[in-house]
Amino acid sequence: MINDKYKTLISYLKALGSVVVAFSGGVDSTFLLKAAKEALGEKTAALTVVSPYIPKWEIEEAKELVKTIGVRHEFLQVPVIMDEIKFNPEDRCYLCKKAIFTKISSFAKENGYKYVVDGTNFDDIKDYRPGLRALKELDIKSPLLQNELTKEEIRKLSKELGLKTWDKPPYACLLSRIPYGTEIKEEELRKIEKSERYLMDIGLKAVRVRAHGDLARIEVPKEDLDKLFNKELLSEVTQKLKSFGFKYVSLDMEGYRTGSLNETIEKGK
Repeated sequence: MINDKYKTLISYLKALGSVVVAFSGGVDSTFLLKAAKEALGEKTAALTVVSPYIPKWEIEEAKELVKTIGVRHEFLQVPVIMDEIKFNPEDRCYLCKKAIFTKISSFAKENGYKYVVDGTNFDDIKDYRPGLRALKELDIKSPLLQNELTKEEIRKLSKELGLKTWDKPPYACLLSRIPYGTEIKEEELRKIEKSERYLMDIGLKAVRVRAHGDLARIEVPKEDLDKLFNKELLSEVTQKLKSFGFKYVSLDMEGYRTGSLNETIEKGK
């Protein structure tokens, strides 16, 4: 069944003729890039966004992954925080994706690629994702969504294809760590980036540091909570995050969950 979906995906991509893959280096975009290379060969390019919202280590990982797959790799520089999203509105993802994918579409057109594709998968439509509207408006193709590939299926197929991202924890841009309606400052993003990198380096895979002003709220998977219930480690983590600029450090007892800040949005809004 999964293999049939993969064959259908390859056929879908072949029909597009040539593509630019919006490439973050995550599970979905890496799998999509690998499939696009198989379907279209040199008619495939990867484009990675470089901005204050993306951790530097993510960019470096993306570079290495594209080298392994073997396609053209370009970078879209977004050096400043855009005015439209400066105060992190609830439709931030829509505004950001509209601006960025407009630029990616221009790159594709200027370089002779027929379509821009992204790694939205079939499970993504279950969460609050205003950015999907921007993709639809700009005619960005989402092959994984169109072919109803779920995250679990993508991970299984990635493992079969030998992609080291098959078990990579989910990640999202750093703006998702800041509550809606809060002014976005680059120094705040760097605090979050340093804090999450440190927590990953001590063995916590899927981790988020949500910033509420001077307070850092750490989310880790529930099965990892017991690792932090250690006086020495708690003290070490607290002091480290304070050294990055936070005044207070807390642990979310509900554990990590995707888009926890979306819980503050009025139901149905």
